[in-house]
Amino acid sequence: MEHLIHPRVKNIEISGIRKFFNMVADRPNLISLTIGQPDFPTPEHVKEAGKEAIANNFTTYTHNAGVPELRQAACRFVLEKYGLNYHEQEVIVTIGASQAIDITFRTILEEGVEVILPGPVYPGYEPIIRMCGAVPVYVDTRDNGFRLSAELIAPYINDRTRCIVLPYPSNPTGATLSEQELAKIAELLEGRPIWIVSDEIYSELVYDGKHHSIAARLRNQTIVINGLSKSHSMTGWRIGFVFAPEFLIKHMIKVHQYSVSCATSISQKAAFAALTTGKDDAEEMKRQYRERLEYAYKRLVDMGLSVEKPTGAFYLFPSIHSFGQSSFDFALDLVDKAGVAVVPGSAFSQYGEGYVRLSYAYSLETLKEGLDRMEQYIRQYQR
Repeated sequence: MEHLIHPRVKNIEISGIRKFFNMVADRPNLISLTIGQPDFPTPEHVKEAGKEAIANNFTTYTHNAGVPELRQAACRFVLEKYGLNYHEQEVIVTIGASQAIDITFRTILEEGVEVILPGPVYPGYEPIIRMCGAVPVYVDTRDNGFRLSAELIAPYINDRTRCIVLPYPSNPTGATLSEQELAKIAELLEGRPIWIVSDEIYSELVYDGKHHSIAARLRNQTIVINGLSKSHSMTGWRIGFVFAPEFLIKHMIKVHQYSVSCATSISQKAAFAALTTGKDDAEEMKRQYRERLEYAYKRLVDMGLSVEKPTGAFYLFPSIHSFGQSSFDFALDLVDKAGVAVVPGSAFSQYGEGYVRLSYAYSLETLKEGLDRMEQYIRQYQR
């Protein structure tokens, strides 16, 4: 019966991040610096709002797009934080940012169209693009600090280009885009029949200045993806948002409705608390992430590794080209000989080969132990 499975589904693979994590997870005494999950607990007031929702029997279906007060709060949040002006009918509450990406691509993509992506990039885009029958087109950003630019994008635009993905702050590199860089990209794309999918899930974790969104310049061409997993340490609550012009949202809601009906009612109540009384909850987390970044970055540099200093998110992406191994072989050898796990760069497209991703969403104690082991491994086995 396997021959009856859709070939596009058969041809995609499990995320390289999860594949490697699952492969080594049961190793004894392993220090894992792999998963991009905040190590902070969900804020207490957010948890209390969830408990209150259960106690008050707020456990039924909600409006497909999410409860109105949450959508209104989400609009106020992005207006205050990033200057984006949306109203209640221009936002859908989704099952995390992942589902927001899914319904976005399924609404705007069709057979044979192309989607421009930066390489290296988070591996969650390409499988959905391919399942839609569209074609991912990677732009090599390695010589530009892992940042897409108008100059890099321009040669790849053609009559088949339907969409450009701007996933900044970046997973896996921590790169961000400045207001000036976004202005040039907006100038290039303005008026063209091309959507911009701006994945801003790490928008509250920008260390130099503040986060800027291209939606402030090209509102009618931009679809903004965001959520609470990273900003409020709410990964398991599964709350994301997609913001877009109303003429597009009215079609996206159809895909969303037939997929999940609505986001979890209890999580929506918790999300309302996060976006209102907890709108600045990320500040203390960001302070600690910055401290960890400075520590981990210095340690990697002192090991002799070449690494771009991130300006957002909570990842470092050092080069391991000089060791003459594939990123997978390096990462597996690091597990075997040092008991520390990082993610092979090949999980992030062909342009991630020769790098590894290290998450610093871990305590300083864990980072110190992991980096001590990594340093010993490099000195003992790689010199």
